[in-house]
Amino acid sequence: MIPFLDLKAQYQTVGADIEAAVVAALRSCNYVLGQPVADFEAAFAAYCGAEHAVAVSSGTSALHLALLAAGVGPGDEVITVSATFVATAAAVVYCGATPVFVDVDPNTWTMDPGKIAAAITPRTKAILPVHLHGRLADMEAIAAIARRHRLVLIEDAAQAHGTERDGKRAGTFGAMGCFSFYPGKNLGACGEGGAIVTSDAKLAATLRCLRDWGQEGKYNHVRHGFNFRMDAVQGAALGVKLKHLDAWNAGRRRVAHAYQQGLAGGIRRPAPIGMDSACHVYAIRISDRADVQQLLGERGIATGIHYPVPVHLQPAYAGLGGKKGDLPVTEALANDWLSLPLYPEMSDADVATVIEAVNVTTVDKLAGAA
Repeated sequence: MIPFLDLKAQYQTVGADIEAAVVAALRSCNYVLGQPVADFEAAFAAYCGAEHAVAVSSGTSALHLALLAAGVGPGDEVITVSATFVATAAAVVYCGATPVFVDVDPNTWTMDPGKIAAAITPRTKAILPVHLHGRLADMEAIAAIARRHRLVLIEDAAQAHGTERDGKRAGTFGAMGCFSFYPGKNLGACGEGGAIVTSDAKLAATLRCLRDWGQEGKYNHVRHGFNFRMDAVQGAALGVKLKHLDAWNAGRRRVAHAYQQGLAGGIRRPAPIGMDSACHVYAIRISDRADVQQLLGERGIATGIHYPVPVHLQPAYAGLGGKKGDLPVTEALANDWLSLPLYPEMSDADVATVIEAVNVTTVDKLAGAA
């Protein structure tokens, strides 16, 4: 069986170092925040090219706090995409604001800058693009729109650790960049974790206050805050793993490039892979997805779907008034996406096996459709 993701293979390469770092953190008996988290924050900020990194309990917490720090609240609107994990929109709702969804570009599958202007109203406070599957959105164009309309720009970089364009890394194009360290991410913790990066010292101070019960000094609660602190064990593990991130991303790109070159011509692929993609997910577009997924499973190849129902069509968000046909590109992608196995430890033989199986399975389907 070729798994969709193999965290055990990763652990074989870094497990001893993680265990040593975690044991040291446990022996310190300082289990919340503390030196391991502070050290990781400094290293991650430097890695991203930001002045500050604020470690929190999850990627969702990162989005929530970034929006609050930007002043987003009841009555405000935040322009974002529906082609994402639900946490992107949930964080907006947590602030009492309303997510306003725009469609994605049919080639990059990220926010279409050409759709933003029509979505701006007097209530718009921020733009929240998503670097879907690890691919950097068109941040230059989006940032220009944000500046022109004096809107706060916050990046959902939960899947884009190390993604860069012209030497500038994801998370640093806007006021803040939000990351998730869920275990399956390119940089994953040994549990939950997240971070916000920023080069604005005032925002960083606000974020640190918000994550720790709104405190400025012990028992001095200056604002309504949250218990969104990162624990020392996660900081220790992430500090070890960060040193390997570039190599892991290179391994992911190796697999993605092989897929790009080896898959049959009729299979719809992502846009070309470069440094502007961390290759968190490699998804193809295929009709009769359920049948193809079943046939691949019978051949011993695990696959995934990210994400089969867009946020604007989720029952929990029906109150926003979204309906089928509102976002045609997003909806078409959701119907067709099928994610192939992708992790840096994949052998060339396993990659070749996946390519062969996908080609045989999908070519038969394509021939039948013709």
